[in-house]
Amino acid sequence: MVLAAVGITVAQAPSASASVPLQYTTHRYVGSAVAAAYLADEPDYRAVLTREFDNVTPENEMKWGTVEAVRGQYDWSGADAIVRYAQAHHKTVRGHTLVWHSQLPDWVAALPAAELRRVLRDHITTEVKRYKGKVRAWDVVNELFNEDGTRRDTVFRQKLGDGFVADVFRWAHAADPAATLYINDYNIEGVNPKSDAVHDLVKTLRRQGVPIGGVGVQAHLSIQYGFPGQYRENLARLAKLGVDVAVTEADVRIPTPPDAAKLDTQADYFDRLWDGCQSVRRCVEFTTWGFTDRHSWVPDVFPGEGAACLFDENLRPKPAYTRINP
Repeated sequence: MVLAAVGITVAQAPSASASVPLQYTTHRYVGSAVAAAYLADEPDYRAVLTREFDNVTPENEMKWGTVEAVRGQYDWSGADAIVRYAQAHHKTVRGHTLVWHSQLPDWVAALPAAELRRVLRDHITTEVKRYKGKVRAWDVVNELFNEDGTRRDTVFRQKLGDGFVADVFRWAHAADPAATLYINDYNIEGVNPKSDAVHDLVKTLRRQGVPIGGVGVQAHLSIQYGFPGQYRENLARLAKLGVDVAVTEADVRIPTPPDAAKLDTQADYFDRLWDGCQSVRRCVEFTTWGFTDRHSWVPDVFPGEGAACLFDENLRPKPAYTRINP
């Protein structure tokens, strides 16, 4: 086990007789999306997060709609709290997300093209510089593609053209040259038109010298659909482009209420996600989108589905947890 690769000292590791937390079972970063309010208000949530994970991703606290909902009025309180927690507990931070068409303040979308470009550059520079040296990796561009592999017709594309993608990576790199910069998307776990588009864009950007360093595969899955085809092969082909690969938002939703059979299928999906990442040398991170069903986003977005996390509402490990950490 290469503990130094994830910033863990031997003194921090549990004894051989203790149950081994998930973070110590691999040399990859093992993370979860977190919310500042839960960290502050729920000691049991904080304790399990601290024990099991060595990387945290702010769930909403670094998004544009949170940090600058009103132009010129910044609210860094939630993001700062998560970063302070990470530093105090020797964890890394994945920044999420700099450029996304969703959770975008209306005032941004209303800007004319020239002003939008200036504001976008200033937003990226301000946020990345604030956390320079404190954020290991950034999801720079989030959810760029449609399912058929075409570009989303976002306000950024409409007003700035496709070239904005290369620009934002360059701006982020200038603000913190040490951070690894990712493109991040969902439904790109297997080989399909969308993952083909991501692959081809990264290949093109790399040839142009754009400082893109990674591809984030979100991995929001459902047991109602088959496990993504050619998952390992897809991670491997992305890594062959010379970039890191990360599973960034993993969860596996099931029709509710859960039962033993559904939980077993969920465990199989998590196991396959986990093992696929372990099989690819440059798959450097496995992060889940929350770790407890107590706070999962799934029921609000997918009515009739839920129980998508590794731990239940009472923070007890589910079969999926014990499958990847037997």
